[in-house]
Amino acid sequence: MNGHQHGFGPGAASERLGRFAARGPFGPMSFLQGVGQMATQRARRGDVRLGILRLLSEQPMHGYQIIGELSERSGGVWKPSAGSIYPALQLLADEGLVAAEDVGGKRVFRLTDAGSAAVEQGAAEAAPWEDASQQRPGAAGYHEGLAKLMRAVVLVGRTGSPEQVKAGLDVLNDARKRLYAILAED
Repeated sequence: MNGHQHGFGPGAASERLGRFAARGPFGPMSFLQGVGQMATQRARRGDVRLGILRLLSEQPMHGYQIIGELSERSGGVWKPSAGSIYPALQLLADEGLVAAEDVGGKRVFRLTDAGSAAVEQGAAEAAPWEDASQQRPGAAGYHEGLAKLMRAVVLVGRTGSPEQVKAGLDVLNDARKRLYAILAED
């Protein structure tokens, strides 16, 4: 028997987490996934494309740089996934708007002349990260903080000793009261 069969070894933790998450639509992990979705705004369909082109008009970048820049420039409101950035980069390459080259072991993308022309054509439009950050001013940090808090809440609840769980519950009750007090202020 290998260690994995006893709940140890590579993949065992993710397997246990998968079983935990699969407890139903209202389990703690599905709640966390919902919080994570609240923390990020979905971009309109053309935003990923326009965002990539705008960033590459400033300098060549690799995919994860693009993801980080879009998140940073939107104040954390828009956090595109690799699953949306890389296919968009491939489509832009297929259209001849970007070209890729390997630099230091990373695939770096740059605008072609046609890509530069496309950026100039859309220059009057607001940058998509500006649209995202204006959707709800101040909410980006709030939702990100909520997502981080919920991860800590679940971790204390799942792994804390009875004393730690009680202390965590005291913190949650105090936080709830303080949040309502904020809303009650003029």
